[in-house]
Order: sequence, then structure tokens, then C-alpha cells
Amino acid sequence: MPSLSKLFAHYDPNGYYCELLGSPNAQKSHLPGRGPRTDEIARRLDKMNLKTLRRRALSAEKELFNLGITFTVYSENQSVDRILPFDVLPRILTPQDWSVIERGVRQRLRVLNMFLHDIYHDQRIIKDKIIPAELVLANANFRPEMVGVDVACDTYVHICGIDIVRDAAGRFKVLEDNTRVPSGVSYVIENRHLMLRAFPDLFEGVGVRPVSDYGLRLHRALSEAAPARHGGGEVSIVLMSPGIYNSAYFEHVFLAREMGVPLVEGRDLVVDDDTVFMKTANGLERVDVIYRRIGDDFIDPEVFNPASMLGVPGLMRAYRAGRVTLANAVGTGVADDKAVYAYMPRMIRYYLDEDPILDNVHTHICREAEGLAYTLDHIDELVVKPVGEAGGYGVLIGPNASKAEIAQRRAELKADPANYIAQPVIDLSVCPTLCDGGIEPRHVDLRPFAVTGKDTWVLPGGLTRVALTKGSLIVNSSQGGGSKDTWVLEQ
Repeated sequence: MPSLSKLFAHYDPNGYYCELLGSPNAQKSHLPGRGPRTDEIARRLDKMNLKTLRRRALSAEKELFNLGITFTVYSENQSVDRILPFDVLPRILTPQDWSVIERGVRQRLRVLNMFLHDIYHDQRIIKDKIIPAELVLANANFRPEMVGVDVACDTYVHICGIDIVRDAAGRFKVLEDNTRVPSGVSYVIENRHLMLRAFPDLFEGVGVRPVSDYGLRLHRALSEAAPARHGGGEVSIVLMSPGIYNSAYFEHVFLAREMGVPLVEGRDLVVDDDTVFMKTANGLERVDVIYRRIGDDFIDPEVFNPASMLGVPGLMRAYRAGRVTLANAVGTGVADDKAVYAYMPRMIRYYLDEDPILDNVHTHICREAEGLAYTLDHIDELVVKPVGEAGGYGVLIGPNASKAEIAQRRAELKADPANYIAQPVIDLSVCPTLCDGGIEPRHVDLRPFAVTGKDTWVLPGGLTRVALTKGSLIVNSSQGGGSKDTWVLEQ
């Protein structure tokens, strides 16, 4: 651990694992040290004074406003566009850290695709009683319309974001799988651009792996997943957005630009003879692959929500006929249900006969009598989550909850136990973060992104979300969290 006496003179991780300085009990840790290059980055940061850091941070913040890098927060009858707060102190991942994450994400994504193929075909995992049938077949995100449908490369999850945390012992654990429309990769790339402009001196000679080729890699993976009957020539790809009122619209524009493909809405597409076409000034143009950022319910009013104005009538007919690829596939949501997540370790052993490289956070399934009883008995010690919510909404953190909040959640658990899971409170790792009072520790998580065509590639980095409120474990942007640049160091 480097000797730090200027910027970090008063920094204290308060006993948590620090993503810059490592374990507070390094002598007892089973993990390797943070390494000489991480120490060098810490020394370079330490040489700055607080005034310089704030000046550079202000410059980066102005750039965020100028670029219009926003997300939308919805509340009752209101939607507000916000700039995602950005902290200029990067999160560092050593090559050893990244090796575990990359291998673990690949393993997990391979199993997610095997699981989805299985439940929409033979359903062996249900017949062998590895996972309860009702958890899959009665799941709101299981789409009977997909049963028997073959997809290119047997890939259902083309784009995946897996939420990972590091515990007090320095071990990575998976918190959630996001297999529908995972957001945030645009911030990963823009954060790096901001850091390269604001802190070029920090990067020199430390070997930070680039993230700028994500668009190229995504385009390649989607091209590989084009319908098998596509007999040559350039594959036509579009990104389909619900439109400017969607919370992630900035990201839709960003990704279409990065891939060099048209950004379309449902009204821009039409299906004729089970084939998808895009309306252009020169007439109709065939579409092979749609990267859709719109939920299953709204994608085709002929099959799902008949009131949807966002989708394309007949799209599912073209999809089932194998004339267009949808990324991600319809029906992938059943794989990232928070209750199904609890079965992932068993699924990895079932499909691959391997141990999980990345462990789950231990999860109590409240639909099961034992899990419900344990949760009710220990609710003030646990994090209790509704399985159908995202963005940190509806999460009760027992140790921080009031008596009234706990009483309400008890009643909700008894009324609808299948809607909840419970997990122990994890002492999330911290990162040094620029705060009003100076450099202080703040809890972080990590969402690495993977894309799959014929094989899987994991972007060397990921979205580090940071809880900007002191002591808070909620890192979601919709709950006031911010983001950091994530540096994966070269070997």
C-alpha cells in the first residue's frame, strides 16, 4: 500500500474493502495486493490538491451538461431529465480482479442462454426438478409465444449487464442479472472520454484497457446473429427505441451512432410477407436485425398489448418465421427474474457441471415456506426486494428501516410472499469519492456489459455506480447515485 499524505491524508475507508487501497486486513487477505500500477495511480492522485481536483471536476460536469448526457426520472405525473452525477476519482480493477469477473460473466451468460433455450424447447431443467415449474411457466416474463421458436446461434441474450458487488473480504458476488434491456454502457464510454480529457496525466504509462470499441463489437455480434438464411452482403441492423420520452433515450441515440445504424421507432418499420422493412426516402429497405430497446409487451400489438402504439404489427410473425433477429430475444425476462436468479448456482452445475466462478449473494426465496419464515424472523437484518421491481424501488434495508416500514413489509410478505426475496446486508466495497467535505469513502457496485453473437465478449470496464449519500447502499441513478470511470489494468 502506498504512503499517501496529501489528497488522501484524511481518507479513511472505515474498515470497508477499498477499490483503490485494498483490504484493511491485507495481511490476512487471501487476495493479491492491488499491485504496483494501482499504487502508482494512487500516488499520482495524491499529489493533486483539493482545489485542482475540484476545478477539473467542474470542467467535466460542464461537459456533461453541454453533451446532454441525461437520464429521465419518473414520479407521479412527472418526468425530470437529470445529468448523471459523475465522480472523477476512478475505480481500479487489477488484471486479477478482471480475470475473475470476465470468466464469471462468460460462464453465467452461457448458462442463461442454455436455460432460455431449454425452457422454450424441452424444459429438461423443469422435468429434472432443478427449478420449480411454476417459477418459470407462471412467470409473467415467460412468453408461451416463444415455445419451439429457434433463434440464430441459440443466442437469446445478445446484450447482458450483470450487477456485481465486492464484499468485506474482497470477494465478488452477483447481485442481479439484467437480460432484457440493460442500460448504462453509454456512460461507461462517455466517462472514459471525460477522464481522458480532464486527467491525461493520470493515464500515462499505467496501461488502462480501452472501452471505445464497444459499438464495433456490438455491431459484429449482432451481424453474426442475423437470420441464417441471410445469403451474403451487408447485414441491415437498426436500433428500435420507444422514442424521446424513454428514460434511456440518450443511450439509444448514442448506441445507434456508435454502431453506425439507423435509430428507428415502431412507426418507421413495417412487416410485409413476414419480412421486416424500414421506411426510407428511397422506399422500403429490408431489416435483418433489430436491437430493440422496448419491452416485450409493446413490441407487437397483434400478439401482446393490443393498445401499443410503439411496436410493429406482425413483427412476431416475421420473428417466428426466422426472417428477422430481435436482440434481446422475446421472453428473456424470465431469466433475470430475482427469484429465478436464486437458482443460478444450481443451473450452472446442471448445465455445465462446473462450480460458479462468481457466487450469488445468498438469497432467501419467500415463495418457499422456509425462506418466508426466515425472512419474517430476521426482517430487521435483511434486504427485502420485490422480484418485479428495478432501479432500487421497493427495496427495504432492514437495519435502516423504521418500525412502521418493517411492519408494512411484514404485511406485504404475508399477503404475497412470492413477490419477494431477501438477502443479507453486504458490506459493499468503497471508493474514494470527491465530496463537499473532501475525499470520503462511498459504496459502489459494478455492471460489466457482455455482448454475444457466435461467442461472448466482455467490455473491459463496466459501469461503476456510486452511492453519493454517506453510508447509503443504494447506488441506483434513479435513487440519487452517480457513476465513476472503471479502469481495468493491462496484464
